[in-house]
Amino acid sequence: MALGPRLDLRQSQSLVMTPQLQQAIKLLALSNLEIEAFIGDALDANPLLELGDGVPDGAPEPGLEAAPEELRRTHLETSPVDQLVSEGRAADDRPLDIDATTLDRDRDTGDGDAGGRTGADFTDGLGGDAGSGGGGEGPDIDERGGASETLAEHLHAQIGAVTSDPMLLFAARWLIDQIDEAGYLVVGLEEASAALGLPLATTTAALALVQSLDPTGVGASTRSECLALQAREADRYDPCMARLIDNLELVARGEIARLKRLCQVDDEDFADMLRELRGYDPKPGLRFGSGPAEAVVPDILVRAVIAEDGSQGWDIALNPATLPRLVVNRRYYVEMRHACMGKEAKAWLGERLADANWLLKALDQRQKTILKVAAEIVKQQEGFFQGGVAHLKPLTLRTVAEAISMHESTVSRVTSNKYLHCARGTFELKYFFTSGVASSDGESAVSAESVKAAIRQLIEAEDAKSVLSDDALVDLLRARGFDLARRTVAKYREAIGLGSSVQRRRQKALAGVR
Repeated sequence: MALGPRLDLRQSQSLVMTPQLQQAIKLLALSNLEIEAFIGDALDANPLLELGDGVPDGAPEPGLEAAPEELRRTHLETSPVDQLVSEGRAADDRPLDIDATTLDRDRDTGDGDAGGRTGADFTDGLGGDAGSGGGGEGPDIDERGGASETLAEHLHAQIGAVTSDPMLLFAARWLIDQIDEAGYLVVGLEEASAALGLPLATTTAALALVQSLDPTGVGASTRSECLALQAREADRYDPCMARLIDNLELVARGEIARLKRLCQVDDEDFADMLRELRGYDPKPGLRFGSGPAEAVVPDILVRAVIAEDGSQGWDIALNPATLPRLVVNRRYYVEMRHACMGKEAKAWLGERLADANWLLKALDQRQKTILKVAAEIVKQQEGFFQGGVAHLKPLTLRTVAEAISMHESTVSRVTSNKYLHCARGTFELKYFFTSGVASSDGESAVSAESVKAAIRQLIEAEDAKSVLSDDALVDLLRARGFDLARRTVAKYREAIGLGSSVQRRRQKALAGVR
């Protein structure tokens, strides 16, 4: 059988990732602040684009203006969310869905690891209180946090006024640069002397200068040394306090009787020493920032509204402070069109117009998609917005995707790097997607966040003389309708930064010393 070349015509369908589709997918995953930066780059690259306030006529052509109010806002009451968000616009409100196999894997919507202290080390909590943000309206784009002073900058600003000796000043500045963010020196004196090529006495004198700076305790090598520096500053570093600071491991274990014998003090003096120790800061450097401070600006604003019939609904809007109004300058396009003489120039101008129109369309589609997803989240988690975290329900990306007829990949992109602000605070959209825990009736499920809130509530209400074990927590939670295993309770307890019953008992014993 002879072999020869042959031409065949075949028809097939395949997914093509055009540059426009890639841009639309990229826009969907960006936060509003990132969109602002993207629009700034687009304004520099495309002469036909400009902000809405700069339009000569003040009225751009229909179809070219930025998203109108209904694309920025929706009202969620009792009707289906798809009818509320896309009412009358079903034909052009299709999601930007593509084949999931061509995209990166969706983020896990299960429980994340929550940072926090276990309470194992008493001295971790000697100083510093956690602050919480306030509520109110979402911050304006001009209210973003500026750069806070770092610890190194704070120390360098002081050291010049402490000494005029150039050798000591050089060594002290080098040592300041070797201090970590908590305020501790990460190199030894001998190593520092070898690195600087200076005598050990000079390096020691430079370190003494650094340790005399504000905040007190900075430049120490150990926690005991840090607390001792603060005790000397307060003129409380007597032999009894020195022995207490040298035995911090006994303080952490709550061995009060042994500490009293070591310090040779009575109950009243020991309580006074312990109260003084609690006033010291074991990590003085954390009072200062580690670099530029970025404020979280919410992308979505949610507030409760009362309908005419007295029922409560929710007004869901994109934050207008982070959404520049982008338009195409048609007048400038016409002028440029007449000025272009060559075919290449006209083709380039046509490409810029097509890019501008596509960008406006992609931004409008992004706003509608975000509103649709946010409205469905509010609908699914309405109990949280009304009653708090105890009413948070299990929710997955698939549930939201099926409710609004979108792909999970689209919902995943919408909920990434987006923040929602409501009366209860500012939350990342991913926060509302939690795994479910079976209830005692075996038919319903509750959110893992609700279980964590219940565990925290039980532990905070426990008596100092009757600390709850994990087995006791299991029984109390089962009485509340949570069917959990003991190690599951232990996992959630550790995730919210609460120590074991032994650790909490020691802490309460120390706290009871007055």
